[in-house]
Amino acid sequence: MLKDLANLTRILIVGLAIAFVVQIFYPELINHNKVVEFINSGSTTLNSRDSGPVSYADAVDKAAPAVVNIFTKKHITQAVPSIFKDPLVQRFLGDYLDLQPREREERSLGSGVLVSHQGHILTNNHVIDGADTIEIALHDGRTATATVQGTDPEADLAVLKINLPNLPIIQLGDSKALRIGDVVLAIGNPFGVGQTVTLGIVSATGRSELGINTFENFIQTDAAINPGNSGGALITANGALIGVNTAIFSKSGGSQGIGFAIPVNLAKSSMKQIVETGHVSRGWLGIEIQEVTPDLAESFGLENSNGVIIAGVLTGGPADKAGIKAGDILINFNSQPITNPVSALNLISQSAPNHKQQIVTIRAGKRRESMIQIGERPQRDK
Repeated sequence: MLKDLANLTRILIVGLAIAFVVQIFYPELINHNKVVEFINSGSTTLNSRDSGPVSYADAVDKAAPAVVNIFTKKHITQAVPSIFKDPLVQRFLGDYLDLQPREREERSLGSGVLVSHQGHILTNNHVIDGADTIEIALHDGRTATATVQGTDPEADLAVLKINLPNLPIIQLGDSKALRIGDVVLAIGNPFGVGQTVTLGIVSATGRSELGINTFENFIQTDAAINPGNSGGALITANGALIGVNTAIFSKSGGSQGIGFAIPVNLAKSSMKQIVETGHVSRGWLGIEIQEVTPDLAESFGLENSNGVIIAGVLTGGPADKAGIKAGDILINFNSQPITNPVSALNLISQSAPNHKQQIVTIRAGKRRESMIQIGERPQRDK
C-alpha cells in the first residue's frame, strides 16, 4: 500500500516537472484558443473601413435633382445649290427649279447642372451653340426657357440661367483631390431616354492634347457616357460634382469605356467670370510656341528638353514689348517651370491680364530674366 502510494507520488511529481519545462521553454506547443483567434481576425476583415458601400443611392439622391435635361432648337436656312444658279441649267430647268432658300428646324439635346439658387446652369458650350431656343426640364417635372449668361468656347463651357423658385443645387467638389481608381457616377440624359446614372472609376487625370478643346485637363472615366450626356454631372461617391461630362472616344458612336469630363475646378473659374462679367478673360503673351524635342534641345545646347521654343512673336504684342525674340526658349513663367506647350499655355492663360509676371528665357545659351505685362487673350469666335 505504501509502495503504491510512493509510485503514484513519483508519477505526479514527474508529470508536474514535465509540464513546468514545457510551459517555460516550449510555450508554442500549447494551443491557446487558435480557433477563436482565427474567427476574430476574419470578423475584423469583414468590417474593414476600406470595404465599399452596397449602394450609391444616397449619392444619386443628393445630386440627381440638380441635373437637368436641355432641349435646343436651331433654325437653319439651306442655301440654293450653286449649280442651280448656272444660266445654262436655269435655261433648261428653270420652270422646275425652286430657287427659294429652304428653312428647316434642327433639334438636339444635352444635359446641365444647377449650381446656384439664382438659376445658373453649367453645361457644355457645344450643347447650346447656335441655338435659337433652349428649354430646360428639371428632375421634378418643371420646365423653363433658359437664356445664355455667357460662354467659354475654348474650354467648351457655358452658363445658362432660368427663373424658377426653390431650385435644387449640386454640391461642388474638389477635382484636385481626385485619385485614379476613385468611384465616380455620370448623370445625364443619354439619347433622350430620360435621366440615367452610370457607374465607373477615374481612369486617368490630366488628359490633354486630345484635340477637343483649346484648354484641356480632362478627367478620363469608364463610366458610360453617351450622346445626350454632354454637360451632365460626373459626381463622387458622396454626391459632389467633380466634373462636367464632355466627350467620348468611340468608333461606333456609343460608349466604349473612354469618356472625358472637364474638372470642376476649371469649370468654377470660367463660371465665376461668366456670372460676374459675362465672359472669360485669360492671359496672353502674343507668342507662337512649339515643343522642345530631344534633337532640338541638343541643337540649342540645352541640358534637357524642358521648356518651349518661341517660334513666333506678334509685333506690338506683350512679348514683343518685353523684348522676347523668336528662337528664345521659355523655361519658367511666374516661378513655375515650363515642361511642354500645354503647361505653358495653361500657366499663361491663368494669369490676370494687365498684371506683370516674371519670365525666364534662354537666348544663345544665356539665361535671361525679365518682367512682362500680361495682355488679354483675344476672344475666339463662338
